Amino acid sequence: MTGIAPGFIVLLGSGETLLSSVKIHEYVARRLPEKPRIVILETPAGFEPNSDLVAGKIKDFLTSRLQNYQPSIEVLPARNRGTPFSPDNPKIVAPILKADEILLGPGSPTYGVRQLKESLAFQMIIARQRLGGVLFLSSSAPLSFGTYTLPVYEIYKVGQDLHWVDGLDFFGAFGLSMSFVTHWNNNDGGEELDTSCCYIGQARFDQLRERLPADHTIVGIDEHTAIILDFVEGCCQVSGNDSVTLLRAGEMQVYQSGDRFPLDTLGAWHIPEGDVDLPAPVWEAALQADAERRAEKQTMPEPPPEVLRLTKTRETARSNQEWSKADDLRAQVAALGWQIADTPRGSQLFPLEDE
Repeated sequence: MTGIAPGFIVLLGSGETLLSSVKIHEYVARRLPEKPRIVILETPAGFEPNSDLVAGKIKDFLTSRLQNYQPSIEVLPARNRGTPFSPDNPKIVAPILKADEILLGPGSPTYGVRQLKESLAFQMIIARQRLGGVLFLSSSAPLSFGTYTLPVYEIYKVGQDLHWVDGLDFFGAFGLSMSFVTHWNNNDGGEELDTSCCYIGQARFDQLRERLPADHTIVGIDEHTAIILDFVEGCCQVSGNDSVTLLRAGEMQVYQSGDRFPLDTLGAWHIPEGDVDLPAPVWEAALQADAERRAEKQTMPEPPPEVLRLTKTRETARSNQEWSKADDLRAQVAALGWQIADTPRGSQLFPLEDE
């Protein structure tokens, strides 16, 4: 299949609901369609009794901070397989297929793997991202989506021996053998305990690294920092407060916030066929949902020329700080059945009947 244009992927080291992440969320929002649909999966924290509050906190944060983009945000309670709230329940996970952005955040990396591995939710995430949906992974979620997953709680809290577990290997279809370690520069332990490398500490992490293939890429992501993978442009970008560290073939490269570098730096890669490794019914449902989504976006009527003229005049008035004139022009536009929304993209027009 040709013409596949995967959505970009954001991997955030931590802080998805802190002010430090606002510019990263806005970076995504500016590249989404108008009034974007965002879905947040409870899955990574589904073992916690308050997983709805964990995901709900992210929803509230995005609703507030992205209000100018008028997003529609839905939390999907795909918490635990074998229960009514399962990532295999089609009624719960169906909104993934029409999402402009899919977000998974804090929780347990290994729990996330157990719940999502070969699940309907995971298959839908794969399909939607390949059809252009943005995938936003934060805190524990990046660890789950790698080729190997660091069992943080099992080692740091329970005291199990050092080991890796097989991850979701989301990037394997792109030809990349790659794992992620968030909270890379964590220093919660102060001078008494090294809690870097996602609370494992540098000494133990060095031992863990020796257990991986030599050509495997490890991406260490500092807190309040994101790496953005763009498979269409073939580049990576670092955004946020600090840096991203790449470990590959015995070498280390550090990229600071604002740096851009080729995606090839992570390894040889390719854009997969759309339906590779996916059940035919899931891919067909994804294609149909994408077509419906595009049709819905195209049903917005075009503003008449007079409305466009008044809106342009109002933009000029605003740039000249003629606020009274701008308000009057807004009222004239409203009298013609249209509402002006001032967004970071500029003035957007919406028919009043949609409000």
